[in-house]
Amino acid sequence: MRYLALMLLAPWLIVLGWAYWHYPKTLPRTAARRAFDALALVASVILSIQAALVAYDAVELPAADEFGPKSGAIWQQVVPALYGYGAFVAVLAVALVARHLIWKRRPL
Repeated sequence: MRYLALMLLAPWLIVLGWAYWHYPKTLPRTAARRAFDALALVASVILSIQAALVAYDAVELPAADEFGPKSGAIWQQVVPALYGYGAFVAVLAVALVARHLIWKRRPL
Protein backbone atom coordinates (compact mmCIF):
# COMPACT_ATOMS: atom_id res chain seq x y z
CA MET A 1 0.00 0.00 0.00
CA ARG A 2 3.01 2.31 0.27
CA TYR A 3 3.07 2.99 -3.46
CA LEU A 4 -0.69 3.26 -4.04
CA ALA A 5 -0.72 7.06 -3.96
CA LEU A 6 2.04 7.27 -6.57
CA MET A 7 0.44 4.63 -8.78
CA LEU A 8 -2.78 6.62 -8.83
CA LEU A 9 -0.88 9.85 -9.49
CA ALA A 10 1.47 8.37 -12.12
CA PRO A 11 -0.68 9.13 -15.21
CA TRP A 12 -0.78 12.83 -14.37
CA LEU A 13 2.95 12.88 -13.62
CA ILE A 14 3.59 11.25 -17.00
CA VAL A 15 1.56 13.98 -18.71
CA LEU A 16 3.51 16.68 -16.87
CA GLY A 17 6.81 14.99 -17.78
CA TRP A 18 5.76 14.78 -21.43
CA ALA A 19 4.80 18.46 -21.45
CA TYR A 20 8.13 19.40 -19.88
CA TRP A 21 10.03 17.37 -22.48
CA HIS A 22 8.22 18.85 -25.50
CA TYR A 23 7.75 22.51 -24.59
CA PRO A 24 8.73 25.23 -25.28
CA LYS A 25 9.52 24.61 -28.90
CA THR A 26 11.34 27.94 -29.25
CA LEU A 27 14.41 26.80 -27.31
CA PRO A 28 17.14 25.06 -29.33
CA ARG A 29 17.12 21.28 -29.06
CA THR A 30 20.69 20.24 -28.54
CA ALA A 31 22.14 17.09 -27.07
CA ALA A 32 23.08 19.03 -23.95
CA ARG A 33 19.52 20.23 -23.50
CA ARG A 34 18.14 16.72 -23.95
CA ALA A 35 20.62 15.42 -21.37
CA PHE A 36 19.58 18.22 -19.00
CA ASP A 37 15.89 17.43 -19.55
CA ALA A 38 16.45 13.71 -18.98
CA LEU A 39 18.38 14.42 -15.78
CA ALA A 40 15.62 16.75 -14.58
CA LEU A 41 12.93 14.15 -15.24
CA VAL A 42 14.88 11.38 -13.50
CA ALA A 43 15.55 13.66 -10.51
CA SER A 44 11.89 14.62 -10.31
CA VAL A 45 10.78 10.98 -10.33
CA ILE A 46 13.32 9.98 -7.67
CA LEU A 47 12.47 12.92 -5.41
CA SER A 48 8.76 12.33 -5.91
CA ILE A 49 9.07 8.72 -4.79
CA GLN A 50 11.23 9.65 -1.82
CA ALA A 51 8.86 12.41 -0.71
CA ALA A 52 5.85 10.11 -0.98
CA LEU A 53 7.56 7.38 1.05
CA VAL A 54 8.60 9.82 3.77
CA ALA A 55 5.07 11.23 3.91
CA TYR A 56 3.54 7.74 4.06
CA ASP A 57 5.67 6.86 7.07
CA ALA A 58 5.02 10.22 8.76
CA VAL A 59 1.22 10.00 8.77
CA GLU A 60 -0.12 8.82 12.10
CA LEU A 61 -3.31 6.82 11.88
CA PRO A 62 -5.97 7.45 14.52
CA ALA A 63 -6.26 4.81 17.19
CA ALA A 64 -9.29 2.56 17.42
CA ASP A 65 -11.57 3.02 20.39
CA GLU A 66 -14.43 0.90 21.72
CA PHE A 67 -16.57 1.83 18.70
CA GLY A 68 -13.98 0.69 16.17
CA PRO A 69 -11.41 2.52 14.06
CA LYS A 70 -11.95 6.22 13.63
CA SER A 71 -12.05 7.76 10.22
CA GLY A 72 -8.95 9.41 8.85
CA ALA A 73 -7.00 6.49 7.42
CA ILE A 74 -7.45 7.97 3.96
CA TRP A 75 -4.81 10.57 4.85
CA GLN A 76 -2.17 7.85 4.66
CA GLN A 77 -2.77 7.91 0.89
CA VAL A 78 -3.64 11.59 0.39
CA VAL A 79 -0.59 13.09 2.09
CA PRO A 80 1.97 10.99 0.14
CA ALA A 81 0.23 11.91 -3.11
CA LEU A 82 0.45 15.59 -2.24
CA TYR A 83 4.10 15.36 -1.23
CA GLY A 84 5.01 13.32 -4.30
CA TYR A 85 3.20 15.71 -6.62
CA GLY A 86 4.78 18.71 -4.90
CA ALA A 87 8.29 17.30 -5.20
CA PHE A 88 7.78 16.40 -8.87
CA VAL A 89 6.45 19.84 -9.79
CA ALA A 90 9.07 21.67 -7.70
CA VAL A 91 11.96 19.95 -9.48
CA LEU A 92 10.43 20.57 -12.90
CA ALA A 93 9.72 24.22 -12.08
CA VAL A 94 13.35 24.79 -11.09
CA ALA A 95 14.48 22.92 -14.21
CA LEU A 96 12.19 25.04 -16.41
CA VAL A 97 13.69 28.25 -15.10
CA ALA A 98 17.24 26.92 -15.37
CA ARG A 99 16.62 25.59 -18.87
CA HIS A 100 15.24 28.93 -20.01
CA LEU A 101 18.18 30.83 -18.55
CA ILE A 102 20.75 28.49 -20.10
CA TRP A 103 19.25 27.97 -23.57
CA LYS A 104 17.29 31.15 -24.24
CA ARG A 105 17.84 32.73 -27.61
CA ARG A 106 20.26 35.61 -27.39
CA PRO A 107 19.92 38.65 -29.66
CA LEU A 108 22.49 38.86 -32.43
